[in-house]
Amino acid sequence: MRDDLPSDYLTYDVPPGQLLTPADREAPRRVVRLRELGLGKRPEPEFDDFAWKLAESARALTGAIDNPFAMVNFIDQERQYFAGLYVASRTHADSAVALGSAAGVEVGREMALDYGFCPHVVVRRKPLVLEDVCDYPRFAGNPVVDQVGIRSYLGAPLIDRTGMTLGTICVVDREPRAWSHAGLSLIKARAAEVVQLIHDREDRPLG
Repeated sequence: MRDDLPSDYLTYDVPPGQLLTPADREAPRRVVRLRELGLGKRPEPEFDDFAWKLAESARALTGAIDNPFAMVNFIDQERQYFAGLYVASRTHADSAVALGSAAGVEVGREMALDYGFCPHVVVRRKPLVLEDVCDYPRFAGNPVVDQVGIRSYLGAPLIDRTGMTLGTICVVDREPRAWSHAGLSLIKARAAEVVQLIHDREDRPLG
């Protein structure tokens, strides 16, 4: 684990034999809250736009040539749902499908709970910085590494006014990326922006 990052992010010092991701005991209540908010069932244009801007910010941060992938991800008891999605291999307007298509794997708006790293972030309620997934054996064995080719991850939880963790925002790439302090600051700040968007939607008068 890097020792130059602050303590308010997910760490990796897990005893042998212990599951890295604890049981998601909050999931039943999260489902109720997501239903109240009308989230996690369909694509949301404002979240797609947000994902696109997040990907551009992350690219500028690392000096990469191409944008990484970015998501606004809501998680229930059965799946992850990318209500906001930007896929680097496609145009902004056509980024709603085929995450992983360049690697020969079709991944759309939905993903199983054992794929990827967002479920870890949701349960532990802390950001996760993986500059190179392969540096961490417990994460390197995740299916998205071999099947989708993911090598780096930057994500933060979406914790709303009720204290509920609704999901995450995240950036993933097929190349290792030096996210550093700036990446952690970026993802935390953008997570706060999404939470504010959610609160604004909830407070908006009907009709």
